[in-house]
Amino acid sequence: MELAQSQAELPSKSMIDSYEAAVIPLKSDKELRGKYVNSFNLVRYGRIMEDLDTMAVWISFSHNRTNGAEREYRSPLSFVTAMVDSIDIMPEALIPSQDITICGHVTWVGSTSVEVSMHVEQVQNGAIIPAVAAKFVMVARDPQKNRKAFVCPLEMHTDEEKSLFDAAACRKAIRQTEAEESLLRIPPSHDERLLIHDLFLQTLDESSATFKHPIKPAGSVWMEDTLLKNITICFPEERNLYGKIFGGYLMRQAFEIAWANACVYCKGRPSIVAVDDIIFKKPVEIGSLLYLSSQIVYTNGDHMLVKVHAEVVNAKSGQHETTNIFHYTFRSKMTIPPVIPKSYAEYMMYLDGKRHFGVKPDEKQ
Repeated sequence: MELAQSQAELPSKSMIDSYEAAVIPLKSDKELRGKYVNSFNLVRYGRIMEDLDTMAVWISFSHNRTNGAEREYRSPLSFVTAMVDSIDIMPEALIPSQDITICGHVTWVGSTSVEVSMHVEQVQNGAIIPAVAAKFVMVARDPQKNRKAFVCPLEMHTDEEKSLFDAAACRKAIRQTEAEESLLRIPPSHDERLLIHDLFLQTLDESSATFKHPIKPAGSVWMEDTLLKNITICFPEERNLYGKIFGGYLMRQAFEIAWANACVYCKGRPSIVAVDDIIFKKPVEIGSLLYLSSQIVYTNGDHMLVKVHAEVVNAKSGQHETTNIFHYTFRSKMTIPPVIPKSYAEYMMYLDGKRHFGVKPDEKQ
């Protein structure tokens, strides 16, 4: 099937055209339940993130199904996850003894990309409990020519749909602004410079009158001491339809090392609160050696921001290439020690973590 040469050749779709819902039957399928439960008898949110990625792909296909086509038809397009804008989570809202529903639809369309908004919910004691709200950005590809492909335009029919579309467009504009203002491009703001200078002053030894030997403030932890790494071999069983490692698998692996790091740091069981800006820079090939480096880069009261940097390593050359960057906000059941940077690179990581911190001031308890 030939792909459209312009978006104008494709039929317009409404938001309801892409609406899909799927049930994870944990109540009736004990074997499946075993894959979703952790050692605390709670739902593994890493599995939910993996399922969200699968659902985002399916919804993207649904939006671009041509008029009259059967649901089982084979699309000439491929869809890849460009990024996860956000995943907001109600900690421990899900229980493993009841079915989980994932639903969503397309809320914004560009020429070759779509935003997919999804919700995860569960019926408990007769009431629907909202647990997760997620927004994924998917890009259409022409698998034959290895280039971007056009997607069906989106029509809005109600004020609510127009509001959803406008909000998504606003998020895109914010992402563009944040990219332009990245600390990899421009210096920190005036307020950020004051913040890191104040942190720096806290590490000075007043008796020595020197900058050379920083002292860790009482009750704090050096950022360099929070680094936790692992390495994974990417086997074919985790491949997607296009012969690459499935993005949802990477999300699950990154989440679980981030959770483990947060667990070690707070010396307890942390709860995931939010996921912000998961960036997919390049696909991961089958057989790759995948390095995951997690680090506590920002703390605020009983919350912490864990950054996970994923890179593949060429075993022959030793060359490292970044594939993904993840940001997870966790909450501890008690106040945690503040993390303190030591080097300039760590101060930039601290500021970047603060920018990605997934808890607004009015949401803190």
